[in-house]
Amino acid sequence: MLLLGIDIGTSSVKVSIVDANNQSVIASAQYPDTEAPIISLQTGWAEQSPDDWWQQTQHALARCHKTGKYNAKDIVAIGIAYQMHGLVLVDKNQKLLRNSIIWCDSRAVELGDHAFNAIGKEQCLTHMLNSPGNFTAAKLAWVKQNEPDIYNRIDKVMLPGDYIALKLTGEITTSPSALSEGIFYDFQENGISGDVVNYFGFAREFFPEIKPVFADHGRVSIQAADLLGITAGIPVAYKAGDQPNNALSLNVLNPGEVAANAGTSGVIYGVSDQLKADPQSRVNTFAHVNHQDDQKRLGVLLCINGTGSFYRWIKNTFAQVLSYQQMNNEAAKSPVGSNGLLMLPFGNGAERMLNNKQVGAHIQHINLNLHTPADIFRAAQEGIACAFRYGFDIMRETGMNPTVIRAGKTNMFLSEVFTQSFVDATGVPVELYENDGSLGAALGAGIGAGIFASPKEAFGSQKKIGTIEPRDIQRMENVYRNWKSLLQTHLDKA
Repeated sequence: MLLLGIDIGTSSVKVSIVDANNQSVIASAQYPDTEAPIISLQTGWAEQSPDDWWQQTQHALARCHKTGKYNAKDIVAIGIAYQMHGLVLVDKNQKLLRNSIIWCDSRAVELGDHAFNAIGKEQCLTHMLNSPGNFTAAKLAWVKQNEPDIYNRIDKVMLPGDYIALKLTGEITTSPSALSEGIFYDFQENGISGDVVNYFGFAREFFPEIKPVFADHGRVSIQAADLLGITAGIPVAYKAGDQPNNALSLNVLNPGEVAANAGTSGVIYGVSDQLKADPQSRVNTFAHVNHQDDQKRLGVLLCINGTGSFYRWIKNTFAQVLSYQQMNNEAAKSPVGSNGLLMLPFGNGAERMLNNKQVGAHIQHINLNLHTPADIFRAAQEGIACAFRYGFDIMRETGMNPTVIRAGKTNMFLSEVFTQSFVDATGVPVELYENDGSLGAALGAGIGAGIFASPKEAFGSQKKIGTIEPRDIQRMENVYRNWKSLLQTHLDKA
C-alpha cells in the first residue's frame, strides 16, 4: 500500500509517495524549481493564487510518476499539509473569488486589534486563546470591508489545504485545528466562535462541516483521478497546517515536547495540555492534530516571518552565483559574532512576536575595511538565531521549558553554523531527524485511513541523525545582548 503526501508551501509544493509497510519514501518531487512568487500589490500585502497551488501539485506528482518506481494505482490514501492562516474564498459553484491572502500579509492587523478590544481581551484569550490579530478571521473582515462585491458572493471560507482537498474530492470540510488557526474556534464551547462571528458579522454558513484532522475529508473524484493518474474513490484522510504537521512528523504530540522549523518562516512549536494564552498574543495557541475535547493537546506556536526568506534575500543580493551550501561553508570561516556585524531579519510583514510591528530588516555596523562575505552570511544566520531566542524567551514566560528541541535536518538546519547558533542562543540541545512535510502528510493519511493504529505506529521507524549540544553559550549570549539592543532601538521607532 502506498500513501500520497502533499505539502502546500509558500515557495513550492512538494509531494511524496510513501510505502505504508515500512514508512519509507519511494519517490518525492517539488514544483516549481525556483521559488513561487508572492503577489504584493501594496506594501505589507501578500497573496498567492490557490489555482497555482493546484497546478503545482499536478506537476510535482507527475514528476514522481515519471520515476517509474511505483504503480500509482497502489496509492490508497492522501494527506495534505499546507501553509497556515491563508484565506481562500469560493462561491456556490466552488469557483475562486480572489487570490488567497496568505500568512505573511499584514493588511488586517488594525481590524484584528479592534476586535481584540471590542470583544474583550480576557474573553479572546480564554475562549480563542489568541487575539484575532492578523489571522484569517481578520483577513475575512478586510474583504468584507474593502471588497463587498466579492464578500457578498462567498459560499465557503477555507484554509489553503481545504482548497486542495476540494479540487481532489469536490467536497469542503474543516477541522478544529484549522478553525483555531483562523481564530474562528472557541475552545470553551468546542465549536465556531460566536464572539468572532457576531462581532465581524460573518454568516455561520460560511464554515464547512467540521471533522477531526484524522478523518475522511472526501473521496477523490473521477475527474481528479483521471487528471492525476490515481484511483478514484480513495480518501483524503488527513489535513493539517504545516507547523502542526511538522510537529507530527517529528512525533511531537505530548505535553512538553517541542519542534522547530526554519523554512520560509521560522517556528518553534510546543505541545501543552493547558488552555493558556500569551496575554499579548505574541505567541499563539492552536488545536494540535491530536486535540480532543476530553484530551486537550494545544500547539503553542512562535512564528518569525523572516527566516529562510531573509537568507534567500541575502543570497539574491550578495551571493547569486553561490549555492546555499557554499554560503554556509563561507559562514563557517567567520567567528562567532561575525566580527561585530549585526542583522535583524524582519522584513516580511508584521511580526506577531513584536506585537505586530513592522521594524523591517537591518544590517548594522558594516566596516568596509573588515567585513567579508563570510561575515555577511554568518551575521544573517546569527540574526535569525537571535530572533528565535527572542521568541523562545516569550514561550518560556508561558511555561514552555523543554530540555530538548526536535528539528528536521532541512532548510536552515542544514547549516552547521545556524544550528549551533540556534542551540547556543536558546541554550537547548537540538535533536535532528530526517524529516519532510510531505512525508508527515502521507503518514498522517495512513493514520486517518486506519492503516496505522496510532501516530506511534506510523512514526515508529523514525531515526535520529544526531544531537547538537550547546558549545559556546557565553559568546552567543554577548551577541544576543547586542542584537536585542539593536532591535529595541528599532522597536522604539516603529
